[in-house]
Amino acid sequence: MPGAKWATYSFAPDLPPMTPWGKQRYLAAKPSYGPRSVGDSTDYVNPTTGKDQGCLPPGVPRIYIQPFALEFIHTPGRVLEYFEFDHHVRQIFTDGRKHPKDPDLTWMGDSIGWYEGDTLVIDTVGLNDKTWVDRSGLPHSDQLHVTERIRRPSHDALELKITIDDPKAYTETWTGYRNYKLEPSWNIKEFICADNGDYNNEFIENSGAYSAPSTAKQGKKAVKPSK
Repeated sequence: MPGAKWATYSFAPDLPPMTPWGKQRYLAAKPSYGPRSVGDSTDYVNPTTGKDQGCLPPGVPRIYIQPFALEFIHTPGRVLEYFEFDHHVRQIFTDGRKHPKDPDLTWMGDSIGWYEGDTLVIDTVGLNDKTWVDRSGLPHSDQLHVTERIRRPSHDALELKITIDDPKAYTETWTGYRNYKLEPSWNIKEFICADNGDYNNEFIENSGAYSAPSTAKQGKKAVKPSK
């Protein structure tokens, strides 16, 4: 995977087989990255239209593709993922609990986990349909079920295998990958999206995520989408 161009925007080199609903959503997306990237992107995280600055959560699993550091914090009964990207925190409960029967739909979903040998298995449901699976615009519905298998093949390496199951968007389950390298000298740095660009209220409202109140400019210098 190192050096693979597709790894900058997706989890796998090939498009997964989509349902008609999924293909319609995919073709309607205007991503900032990938083979279908456009100058007038409507990416809710990295838009490229004028001074628009997306500050909405990437969701799961897309957050793994954002090119920023992450840290795993282990506590009794819970694993936390602490992402540098906009300081998102994800809770994975490892205390044996089950998913709620009718979970609230959220950006990061409801995650439970357990260990199978040296592999942490994470099971996530309850995701809203306001996000993309990756940065190329792959869609998903609120039926998305994400399974992650995380292991360290060596002290300095971490492997992530992701299985996507969404019968509304895809005709079959499909799998993607990420590899990470331990950087012991790194620290999670401050990342405040609202400080890095101008909000465009019309863009946020049209995203369908929420209606934002009038927001004053946070700074004069806009930050370009990360590559």
